[in-house]
Amino acid sequence: MTAPMNENLSADTVEQTQRSLHLGLAMLNRARLTPCLPEDDETAGLDLRRLLEDEARFLRAMRARVAPAVALAPEDPVAFVSWFEGLERTGPGQGDRLFSWLAHEAPREAMCWFLEQEAAGEAGFEDLTALVQVRMPTRPKLELARNYWDEMGHGREPGMHGPMLEHLVHALGLEPRPETTVWQSLALANTMAGLASNRHLAFHAIGALGVIELTAPGRAALVAAGLKRLGVGPDDRHYFDLHAVLDVRHSATWNTEIIGPLVAEDPRRAKAIAEGALMRLECGAACFWRYRDHFGIY
Repeated sequence: MTAPMNENLSADTVEQTQRSLHLGLAMLNRARLTPCLPEDDETAGLDLRRLLEDEARFLRAMRARVAPAVALAPEDPVAFVSWFEGLERTGPGQGDRLFSWLAHEAPREAMCWFLEQEAAGEAGFEDLTALVQVRMPTRPKLELARNYWDEMGHGREPGMHGPMLEHLVHALGLEPRPETTVWQSLALANTMAGLASNRHLAFHAIGALGVIELTAPGRAALVAAGLKRLGVGPDDRHYFDLHAVLDVRHSATWNTEIIGPLVAEDPRRAKAIAEGALMRLECGAACFWRYRDHFGIY
């Protein structure tokens, strides 16, 4: 899921290079997406030209990596939605044994480390959806609005999804920070923010967000089961209990109301949506491998 590396580079050099890249991009995304007053603009202290070039290079490399699989995606809207839905079974990272281990065997310390990494790499689905919907065609825009409204708890703070995850982080005493997060998790967040922040990659972002809805429920259910096994109460684990169920409906309507109509209007969008979906799955698979490596699960 990374740019091609010189085969002569050591593993430590690759690690340091990727970590430096994604810590820099994390700073970029925090600065450009956080509201502030002009005098508090953090982008003023960043080398924006270099960081934006780094982001563009990284995203191009990701697109190139998934290109062979994207070539198999059809452009007919009905066939494309069927192909897209098949990613739940065949996409990178699907069925990773990490999640069965979290559900049935992981000790509390391991579960907390996993959740800390995941929380640090959470890009904010509701905010990404808000960015992506700008000037989209009416039918997809309406479904994006409905999805956003669900994420926002239908206007009720206790029902907002983002604070549910924050509640769990607080309840477990976790401290997610970029500096203590593996670069693969940072890369996932940077990919999502990069796609949503660049309008020429908006349809890629549609694919990336849609594949989250498609593939998250099974993993969320296993994490919720692990939390329950470890004695975490229902109020604290509600984020994962909810997404194990709600995202199934979200995925169905995302595919019929957003992806299908967008491809029907312009078949060229199929490739972009497919690229975004596979980029997100590749990032997820890289995270799962890194987490298993940390836990010694091979």
